[in-house]
Amino acid sequence: MADIRLAIVGLGKIARDQHLGAIDAIDGVSLVAVASRNAGLDGVRCFTEIDELLASDVEVDAVSLCTPPQGRFAQARAALLAGKHVMLEKPPGATLAEVFALEQLALQQGVTLHATWHSREAAAVEPARQLLATRRIRSVHVEWKEDVRHWHPGQAWIWEPGGLGVFDPGINALSIVTRIMPEAFHLVSSELSFPQNRAAPIAADLAFETASGLPVTASFDWRQTGPQTWDIRIETEEGSIVLTHGGSRLFVDGAAQIVEEDREYRNLYRQFVELVAAGRSDTDFSPLVHVADAFMLGKRHAVDAFED
Repeated sequence: MADIRLAIVGLGKIARDQHLGAIDAIDGVSLVAVASRNAGLDGVRCFTEIDELLASDVEVDAVSLCTPPQGRFAQARAALLAGKHVMLEKPPGATLAEVFALEQLALQQGVTLHATWHSREAAAVEPARQLLATRRIRSVHVEWKEDVRHWHPGQAWIWEPGGLGVFDPGINALSIVTRIMPEAFHLVSSELSFPQNRAAPIAADLAFETASGLPVTASFDWRQTGPQTWDIRIETEEGSIVLTHGGSRLFVDGAAQIVEEDREYRNLYRQFVELVAAGRSDTDFSPLVHVADAFMLGKRHAVDAFED
């Protein structure tokens, strides 16, 4: 099969840091165009808006949306209506209603929609899932703490409604836990901390339960300085299982099992190529469902104003 002719929409930090290198590294997809308001890329056709791209004479099979979640619905809808396959950077949208509407539109159009969760592709995630299927879980605790000034310098959209605030990184942890847990879980309580000058939370403490009553807790914070924390600790009757470094490292009963390099985005694009070839979509929105529940049940607490 010929390479998928791909356009990236939104040539910002995540596209440059992750998507461009992944596209170059795998077979089956070729970058032919970029649509971005404030950036261009040598060697491909460049446009300022997706509508301009779709109306052009550039032959594009698929669009990878790397724009902020607010406003992404209109971009994805335009691409799907134009018969293009669509790959969504995480989170897949600003609301649940819009992502489910995109799922239905992709089905009607007969094209692929891929809601990506890059952290699920970290090296230790699948081994941890397989291991947990053989053990009796007692509890799960997530600690996901980052320095927002490092990862999102000057990016105002993350603090606006739909930008998710601390759930922008926290949804990565939820994407891992929803993948590795052998049993579904639901939210019991949510404590959200909002800076006085922001519309999205800077910290969150969540408590979940499985249907059988097992506790799953998560603590997210965007005020971390120094080393960053991306840990998931699972206590089982047979011992402890710990995923660290965002799911790239696995420790079983204190012994290191897996320490590997980052292949997350290369894996995502390989999956996209396979989905397009098979005529299928991947629209697991469960991490976004948990975030929506956190906002619905959240008790809000005001903290000091935050300056980026």
